Amino acid sequence: MADREWDLLDGVFAPPFSPSTGVAMELLGLTGPDRAPWRGSFLEVGCGTGVIAVSAALAGCDRVTALDISEQAVRNTGMNAARHGVADRVKVLHSDLFDGLAGGERFDTVYWHSNFVLAPSAYRYETMHERAYVDPGYRAHRRFLAEAPSYLAEGGRVLLHFSDRGDLASLHAIAEECGRELRVLRGRSDREGGDAVEHTLFEIASAG
Repeated sequence: MADREWDLLDGVFAPPFSPSTGVAMELLGLTGPDRAPWRGSFLEVGCGTGVIAVSAALAGCDRVTALDISEQAVRNTGMNAARHGVADRVKVLHSDLFDGLAGGERFDTVYWHSNFVLAPSAYRYETMHERAYVDPGYRAHRRFLAEAPSYLAEGGRVLLHFSDRGDLASLHAIAEECGRELRVLRGRSDREGGDAVEHTLFEIASAG
């Protein structure tokens, strides 16, 4: 992916079997015609293999923090940071959303490629892998919308990668309840499993 080779551990979301990571790279401007240098600090929630976090460091970010609730994903991202020579700039933490961060940490960009499939609130995960794409009751989305802006440096931005396989109406309703506004930055349609899937990169701002 992105003309580089990556380590992939068992139990971690596998980019070769879904185009979504490649789409995320393009939406963020890490690959493709909109590719551009990155600057400053970058926080990724749900880093998985670390492809995006490592690519952000390679693109110019001087400080990258990658979070994941899966200990296997934390190991995987650390391996890929070492493989591509950016372990000195990529810190990987085992964390449920922002819980693993030290108080007072701030970032120029906070990014999450969310687990956008809405499940009933009572749903229980059968595997750790399901956490990569299923969010019972959109509890994680509510936390992200409410908490992410508090980790921004002055002039920073919160980015959310969502898909029309998720419940967009519910996302907007939660955003409104949290006093947030979802602004479309860019989108792209891709095919997955025979279906056209619309991916959208939102910037989250304070409503009004």
